Amino acid sequence: MSAAPAKTASQGNLSETLVGLGVVLAAALILALAILGKGTGASTGYDLNVKLAKADGLGVGTEVRLSGIKVGSVTDLTLDPRTFLVTVHMRMEPRVEVPVDSSILVTSAGLLGSPYLSITPGGDDKVLAPGGSIENAQGSIDIMSLVGRFATGAATTNTPPPLSSPQALPDGP
Repeated sequence: MSAAPAKTASQGNLSETLVGLGVVLAAALILALAILGKGTGASTGYDLNVKLAKADGLGVGTEVRLSGIKVGSVTDLTLDPRTFLVTVHMRMEPRVEVPVDSSILVTSAGLLGSPYLSITPGGDDKVLAPGGSIENAQGSIDIMSLVGRFATGAATTNTPPPLSSPQALPDGP
């Protein structure tokens, strides 16, 4: 039996260097694809807007859903300095046509879920044109104030109502 030749130190360093170079190139390729992939979705679709009194939790990239399915995302939020309403700009998928009488609300997936915009489609045959606005909208709801109202309401329901007037005792026989 012949013994395999022993690896020299320079051969070990060369193989480690090649493996390291391969890992770096693979990471660079994945990073380049991720950067290029983000730009492709922004040019497709059409824009819609909605004005909300409260947009707590919304930001660029927030999902827009219809029947629980993502059909768009928030692209920008602007504040009207006169009315103090927030205009939410959304990019919708081109295959989704939103009826003009649709409504939208800010909601979340569960108690601790991230917020998203939920569209409830209307029944009108006309659809919103690109750049159109959804008129029927409800902004975000402050969960802590709801909990506070519930706690306060629960405390007041346990107290008996005050008597409106003392009742006279019937006279005896």
